[in-house]
Amino acid sequence: NSIHAAAVVIADRPLTEIVPLQLAEDRGAVENGEDGKPERVFKTVTQYSMGPIEEIGLLKMDFLGLRTLDVLENAVAIIERSGGEQIDLATLPLDDRKTYDMLARGDSVGVFQFESEGMQEALREVRPTQFDDIVALNALYRPGPMRFIKDYARGKRDPSSVRYIDERLRAITEPTYGIAVYQEQLMLIARDIAGFPGPRADTLRRAIGKKKRDLMATLKQDFVEGCKQSGTSAAVGQQLWSLMEAAADYSFNKSHAACYGLISYRTAYLKANYPAEYMAALISSVMSTKDKVPFFVARCEEMGIEILPPDVNTSDHAFAVEAAASGERSPDAPGAAGNIRFGLDAVKGVGHQAVEAIKQARAERKFTSLWDFCERVDARAVNKKAIEALIKCGAFGSTGASRKGMLAVLEQAQGAGQKAQQDALIGQGSIFDLEPAGDAADGERAREGDEHGLAVAGAAGGGGISRPVHPPVPPEEFDQAQLLAAEKEAIGLFVSAHPLKPLRETLRARVDCPLSALPARRDKECVTVGGIIVEAKRIRTRNGDPMMFATLDDLSGAVEVLVFGGALAEHEAALAVDEVVLVKGRVDHKEAGKTCLVAQTVERFAPPAEEIARARAQARAQSQAAIALARPLHLRVDAGRIGDGAIEELKAAIEDCPGSAEVLLDVHTSAGTRTLRFGAAYRVQHTATLRAELEHALAPFVSAAAG
Repeated sequence: NSIHAAAVVIADRPLTEIVPLQLAEDRGAVENGEDGKPERVFKTVTQYSMGPIEEIGLLKMDFLGLRTLDVLENAVAIIERSGGEQIDLATLPLDDRKTYDMLARGDSVGVFQFESEGMQEALREVRPTQFDDIVALNALYRPGPMRFIKDYARGKRDPSSVRYIDERLRAITEPTYGIAVYQEQLMLIARDIAGFPGPRADTLRRAIGKKKRDLMATLKQDFVEGCKQSGTSAAVGQQLWSLMEAAADYSFNKSHAACYGLISYRTAYLKANYPAEYMAALISSVMSTKDKVPFFVARCEEMGIEILPPDVNTSDHAFAVEAAASGERSPDAPGAAGNIRFGLDAVKGVGHQAVEAIKQARAERKFTSLWDFCERVDARAVNKKAIEALIKCGAFGSTGASRKGMLAVLEQAQGAGQKAQQDALIGQGSIFDLEPAGDAADGERAREGDEHGLAVAGAAGGGGISRPVHPPVPPEEFDQAQLLAAEKEAIGLFVSAHPLKPLRETLRARVDCPLSALPARRDKECVTVGGIIVEAKRIRTRNGDPMMFATLDDLSGAVEVLVFGGALAEHEAALAVDEVVLVKGRVDHKEAGKTCLVAQTVERFAPPAEEIARARAQARAQSQAAIALARPLHLRVDAGRIGDGAIEELKAAIEDCPGSAEVLLDVHTSAGTRTLRFGAAYRVQHTATLRAELEHALAPFVSAAAG
């Protein structure tokens, strides 16, 4: 039998008195023995499997690790470091409008449990406005109950449309718009309609939760008979039992869904209110995952958050937030003015100890040049490969030197730095350690040096010889393509620029899905995708036929493209590195854990300026429409000017445009202004058309404005 990695068995006495135990190898753990060689690690496990363990009355608890909890904790810490604000996750308001507006738009990338495209569509369908909606969606977006999401959304928009096959179901399922979403609701149906006592109703719940069809079969007759005895028709009783059987495919208890929902809400709240800080914590949590960092970096750029390259003078281990040049943060979006600085741990070849050495050296003062860096940072912790990677990704940008120039003098700089550190260790001074006694300005002038590379103290200095002047870093720089290639090599993605950024909206309009969504597509499904070719290798198969492996990269991820025979002969000209292309092909999931695309056609993608402008305008319009749909509709009425029938006209207009946006009504009277909040039955689809209809039907009594 397999061993559950997260399950712990708990008892009120030593387990050896109750259940036989055994030693099993812990294949995920390795320890070094006294001789330094790795040794196998064993752990104590029960000889009984999970079923018998529970049957004999022992408590089995699953303790699951969740990366999201670290993300939340790190985000709170980043918020405090960035702006001094202390966030208490336990006291976050559960009615934050910005959070629900964001979710209603389906803007849920990075939100726990709500990241998939399907869940984003469900959010747009339901348009949550309260915490109960988030809990329900966590339970509904599962195999089986997923088919009820549209019913839930319809009931939320218009509760009067909900129908109950038995009036007793109203008290049980009215909060979820007539749908039995949770196992607790199934228990109540079994108790109140089938007459099951509490323990037997819980037995049915456990059978449903554990998918024990055989146990459920033993309860069916009692359930149907109980329904009959409570005056329920045979057809309704059978329908209710079918509901129980369907729930056994997959169902949540509400307590489970609420815990998930709370974490979902907290991540959504931080993303909506502190976007830069939350995304910095999120990216830091996936630094070791090759595909996730580029994906979330692209999402940040879509959110208007700039991703800054690593910097030896400011970067920490993880991603951090720096104030944007625009200055103050808005009270409505306290995190929106920040940009994200790349963490040094994300640079390939730069380990934890290297970053610690860099931080320790710069604590005294910032680095002014590559030479200064090599002299002051412990050469034992930061080797040549690490410095090379730091140069390539732009981490020395604050020194003002060119990357190509720094790479040209790196060997000299590192040699000089190591010599200076070795001399310091043995206490050996140099005639060049003697500084001029003049003021700081004289010292700086002295450092400029003569044609021999030595800086001689001027008369004002009063004697002495300063440190050697290092040769200047050559000003020549790589071209743009070489710079981007070096960045990609050092940190796995483009930071300073990306060839696809100007084409983002146009490309999205021409493809079926982003590359990050390909793993979720069906095997052999035909799709059209787009991106830039970053690698291309032509080989011959065992049969001698030509084929090509190409890596296609977009702003969300990458995929390996396989091009065979006729497709290669026809489209090889477009399959060059750095070409932006559209690829139509077939999804291939044959290799476990890997998704490929078998190309059928490949074409260069070079849209005209008119198409680019049109796609950008359309993307902006869609974004603004999504935001508008989620905003409350705020109406203002002068009570002294309302004519007969005005309220009825208002009611009719609202009922004709059902949706999920809340309606607020300010009533101006001689005693002041009162704000009325309409109930859930009067939520609307907040569109310009509705506002125009209200103004036309009710003017001059009512004015409409975005809330």
